[in-house]
Amino acid sequence: MAPLSLPLPSLLRHRGCLQKANVSCNILQGLHHRPFRSCLWKRNFGAAYHGVGQLLSHQHRAKNYAASVYSSSSDGQDMTERLWSIYNETKRQTEDLTPVISTNSVNPDTIFANNEMSLRDTEIYGFDYDYTLAFYSSHLHTLIFNIARDILISNHRYPEGLRKYEYIPNFAVRGLHYDIQKALLMKIDAFHYIQLGTVYRGLHPVPDEEVIAMYEGCHVPLENMSDFYGKSSHGHTMKQFMDIFSLPEMTLLSCVNDFFMRHNIDYEPVHLYKDVKEAIRDVHVKGIMYRAVEADIEKYICYGEQSHAVLKKLSEHGKKMFLITNSPFDFVDRGMSYIVGKDWRDLFDVVIVQADKPSFFNDRRKPFRRVTDKGALLWDRIHRLEKGQIYKQGNLYEFLRLTGWRGSKVLYFGDHIYSDLADLTLKHGWRTGAIIPELRKEIKIMNTEQYVHMMTWLQALTGLIEQMQVHRDSASQAVVEEWIREREAMRPQTKDIFNAQFGSLFRTYHNPTYFSRRLSRFADIYMASIRCLLNYDLQHTFFPRRTPLQHESPFWPEQSHTSLNASSQPRRTKAESD
Repeated sequence: MAPLSLPLPSLLRHRGCLQKANVSCNILQGLHHRPFRSCLWKRNFGAAYHGVGQLLSHQHRAKNYAASVYSSSSDGQDMTERLWSIYNETKRQTEDLTPVISTNSVNPDTIFANNEMSLRDTEIYGFDYDYTLAFYSSHLHTLIFNIARDILISNHRYPEGLRKYEYIPNFAVRGLHYDIQKALLMKIDAFHYIQLGTVYRGLHPVPDEEVIAMYEGCHVPLENMSDFYGKSSHGHTMKQFMDIFSLPEMTLLSCVNDFFMRHNIDYEPVHLYKDVKEAIRDVHVKGIMYRAVEADIEKYICYGEQSHAVLKKLSEHGKKMFLITNSPFDFVDRGMSYIVGKDWRDLFDVVIVQADKPSFFNDRRKPFRRVTDKGALLWDRIHRLEKGQIYKQGNLYEFLRLTGWRGSKVLYFGDHIYSDLADLTLKHGWRTGAIIPELRKEIKIMNTEQYVHMMTWLQALTGLIEQMQVHRDSASQAVVEEWIREREAMRPQTKDIFNAQFGSLFRTYHNPTYFSRRLSRFADIYMASIRCLLNYDLQHTFFPRRTPLQHESPFWPEQSHTSLNASSQPRRTKAESD
């Protein structure tokens, strides 16, 4: 939600603040005698004035205020003083508005829509397992990191000194790109531009000047980016880390790079990447992680009761459900028995394990194979997918033939934008829901008064710079340059408030991230966890907000996600959001 997107009732309650905001707008308009198009107040409250203009009789006050600025200034008065007067007034108005905006917080339990979608039309619900039905504690990432680190030392003959490195929980964020040949971890925006200040070699940032020199600017050509699934194949030099399990892998890559640099050890970055990738894969493929989780499931799995409540709700409403996961049956059975109970399979019409997504969605050659409760593989041909049975591998085309579950009546949830969702929405027309656990933390940060004040003033300052740059005299340009320096100094703060190294999962300084772009393309809806479904009835329609395009003028205030009626979700108080 934009920091100043308030619903109409809220705007009406705070009409005094709107009056103050319009004052600033008119001051700037009067300064150079042309329509005002780009200041913060006009950008964000312009639509609101269409709805409440007749109720706000503030034009006279605004004109008097603007006139007072000019009456105090003769034609020869220093332009600098006039610009700083506008700056100070705009800043004061920003500070007045911050408490108002802060009361209009976003509910982290909201389901957000990229595409209009009605649950009324959804008859079949599908789920991934890991980080969709089963949510894991931070202990799991530490476990994966430690095991993979030890595999590097014991199997790949890496230095013993690596054992001193421990997992750093808040180092990396999902969606980062890794330049395999240069051994650089970075964040890239939706337009393939590197966000300066987020490029790391090892555990330390690379100076902006060095990044610009290495890449001859900040743009990464398409042919160098990762392939469709985020992999570094067919000549692509970038790997994108898209799933939550990749956080330990990114951290391990950074730690090993750091060790080699600290000890001046010459190494081949490509070999390092492949060795770490193989070590991480062994943690999963060889069952090391699975056995550890099964042995202490209460330590690693959380939110079980909420996933159970969602499944129970869907079942009570007669919805068909299926599970498609890459995890093995024993692991899934142990986890689902903990989350739901021993009879968890009764809730699902079809259960498929070790599906090998995303190949499952594209490779027609792999047939389904039935698995017994003991894990034995049967050799009989599968003519139908039966409730209560467990199936391994297979492919989506055979799944569609055997079930007839096609098109928009199917909604599938997963946490991996590529492996879980991309093919389903692009090739098969299924509806898709992305589970983004990081969303909850980021929304809570966005709801803080610190963030609201920072972003409100940053946008206001940007509007001032955009509007006042037309004055080309040296005095005016000096003031604008000082504003630009202030803006540049503020922008890193908007990154650091989310993550000191890489910032928000969803934004660079102002553009959407590459991750965010893919999310909006491949997910009809997205949410922090599957439990968000509990706040909506199964007749609910999700509508994406009509955000004005750059060339469009807003006609109506954006619908805030906190203005919730009984059919969506309960309002949250400030205390609850804290």
